[in-house]
Amino acid sequence: MQPEDLVGHELRQAAQDGRDAREIEERWYAAGGSPAPDRAGASEPPAPPRLRALAARLLDELALLESPLAADEPTGLDAVVAACPQWPGPPGAAPAIGRDRLHAAWLGRAAGCLLGKPVEKLPLSGIRALARATGNWPLTTWFTAHGVPAELLAAHPWNRRSAPTSLAENIDGMPEDDDLNHPLLTLLLLQRHGRSFTTADLARLWLDELPAGRTFTAERIAYGNLLAGVEPPETARRRNPFREWIGAQIRADVHGWTRPGDPAGAAAQAHRDAVLTHTGNGVYGAMFTAAALAVAAGGESDVHGCLAAGLRVVPPHSRYARAVRLGIETARAEREFDAVVDRLHAVYAATHHWVHVLPNAALLAAALTHADGDFTRSIGNAVSGGWDTDSNGATAGSLAGLLAGTPDALPEHWTTPLKNRLATSVPGFDRIGFDALAALTHQEALRP
Repeated sequence: MQPEDLVGHELRQAAQDGRDAREIEERWYAAGGSPAPDRAGASEPPAPPRLRALAARLLDELALLESPLAADEPTGLDAVVAACPQWPGPPGAAPAIGRDRLHAAWLGRAAGCLLGKPVEKLPLSGIRALARATGNWPLTTWFTAHGVPAELLAAHPWNRRSAPTSLAENIDGMPEDDDLNHPLLTLLLLQRHGRSFTTADLARLWLDELPAGRTFTAERIAYGNLLAGVEPPETARRRNPFREWIGAQIRADVHGWTRPGDPAGAAAQAHRDAVLTHTGNGVYGAMFTAAALAVAAGGESDVHGCLAAGLRVVPPHSRYARAVRLGIETARAEREFDAVVDRLHAVYAATHHWVHVLPNAALLAAALTHADGDFTRSIGNAVSGGWDTDSNGATAGSLAGLLAGTPDALPEHWTTPLKNRLATSVPGFDRIGFDALAALTHQEALRP
């Protein structure tokens, strides 16, 4: 959240948006400013007061630059709907969703997230090398350190925070992760406010129940803005260069799970959630995911129909829609998924941060398309493509779990180590079982 660490990220976002920030960029570097930090966390040492004050001013100046893509990428819901010629109509008789399908969705999200945790932040080459060293490529089971040469582990160390709880030899239930914390918060949101919740309701819920240290990127910026008295949706825009990263997309699942057969309703709920922290393509990630999951929750479509439904709630000329279409088309064109991933990395890796929503949207769509509904291939593909491995694995597992329909339809080697137990810092949910979460989610799905 240090202003001097945010300027580089905002300059990169400006370049992606087509905003002319050359004069501001020159002033920043002439004053001794640095590019965006390569690693997570605050850079050290902090900038001197003079440079920090300049960074804050430049962030505000960058926010005033007009994007030539703005007309094709609106944020307001009415404008998004108007931009979508195939926006879904209201559902007829909404199909019922059973607890088993929701149970499978929770398990799928957890398993996919857990698979991706030990290799989060690793380069694609490292992920491939670590898995191949144990004969686990393509990915069909958990990562393990057993049998991996010491020199390879030294070159590509596991994610420091996740390795103690997410390698095959260490898994003992589902450890805490923001990819599971946010669905729990969405469940709380619906329990307290129903489907008519407002963005302000979500903001108050975060301040009441979400520890600030469990937020990251856009969510952390928005949280800080709330504490400073900034009201949503300005919380998403004020000095927030992460507003088109993946954070809102990982919060969308419960909106889709509880609106079976109603992709438009799910997308509208996800929009009210997303605008607390995101704009444009960052919001579309949440809407796309919620709509696709709503169709999967209805149990009347395959994975390809679900992805098509997600595209109907995204402005077709947006970069997000193009990313999803690219992922689908590339997956259909290549027999080997490694070739799919290589093509997507050639498009995005040099220009986008690994947590940005666009490369991850392309990868998620490609992973699900190539897997054709198979659960193991869905989460394996999503994680094997790199970038935000745990988030993509979680969303892929959520959708593939819904399509599987029951917990028994998921391979036991993915579900048994979870031990029906979830760790979390969200109050009231620590050590809860996935069967209990399914029952609570089912209640919200039945609410009018």
